[in-house]
Amino acid sequence: MDYITAMHQPKIAVLLPCYNEEKAIAQVVKDFRTSLPDARIYVYDNNSKDQTAAVARAAGAIVCTELQQGKGHVVRRMFRDIDADFYIMADGDDTYEASIAPSMLQLAIDSSLDLVNCIRRETEQAAYRGGHRFGNIMLTSVVRRIFGDRVRDMLSGYKVFSRRFVKSFPALSQGFDIETELTVHALELSMPVAHVEGPYRGRPEGSESKLRTYRDGWRILMLIVKLIRHERPMFFFGVLAALLAASSVTLTLPLVETYIETGLVPRLPTAVLSMGLMIMAFLSVVTGTILDTVTRGRREVRLLAYLQYSAFIAVDSE
Repeated sequence: MDYITAMHQPKIAVLLPCYNEEKAIAQVVKDFRTSLPDARIYVYDNNSKDQTAAVARAAGAIVCTELQQGKGHVVRRMFRDIDADFYIMADGDDTYEASIAPSMLQLAIDSSLDLVNCIRRETEQAAYRGGHRFGNIMLTSVVRRIFGDRVRDMLSGYKVFSRRFVKSFPALSQGFDIETELTVHALELSMPVAHVEGPYRGRPEGSESKLRTYRDGWRILMLIVKLIRHERPMFFFGVLAALLAASSVTLTLPLVETYIETGLVPRLPTAVLSMGLMIMAFLSVVTGTILDTVTRGRREVRLLAYLQYSAFIAVDSE
């Protein structure tokens, strides 16, 4: 069943966040126009120093501008401004294959999915830098461990979203850590998701990556810690409480042995420190319990925002 036989022809938006991509953006726009002729293609220029905006406009894209620097700001602006039934987001660096967009879109429509993620399959040696590959595996593994194992290749920039996903997404990140926030949003609301494998190639000659392996990896790791604190407060503060309690017990044991042998507590400062650590451990448990209730309320609010939008249901034309 082709997607035009659905309840009505869906409005499709292709979203291309860009920063200094004049070498690649024309080809990206051309490829998506060929693969999805009925889609509207938006290029959001993020203060490019080159001719990205002019080249994209000449290629037939709708060009908009976001002045706040960072991919997170661009995604937040795109999600707020653009109204569509399905959104296809890709990078403007010509590393993803536009020809698989129809199959990703068809899967989202046929199965009423909120997220279809492209798992990158390297087709060139230079597509991935070693640090990026290791960082992606590590960070994806952390998120799978904490938030659920329904995600693969979390940092892929090629995704299809439903309207329900986009309009319920808070978008709090500023930079490349936005991919992590997108994934956790889907997992926390138990949205239906799927994956499609697609080729991933190196950038065209003259195009430079904006990723910085250590800086962006550190920011993503810090975002994961923040998300754990916000979305899994009982786990976060429970681990903190366990560490504090273990430290307290470690300091207390020698004091107890001395007291049993002599009836004295000669190291009073250590005893006070041990008691303070145990009090902090109990306070951490209480904090986690309270914040867990708050988090449940916030999740319910996001779920209500999600449910305000009807799912796009495909039906046979017969």
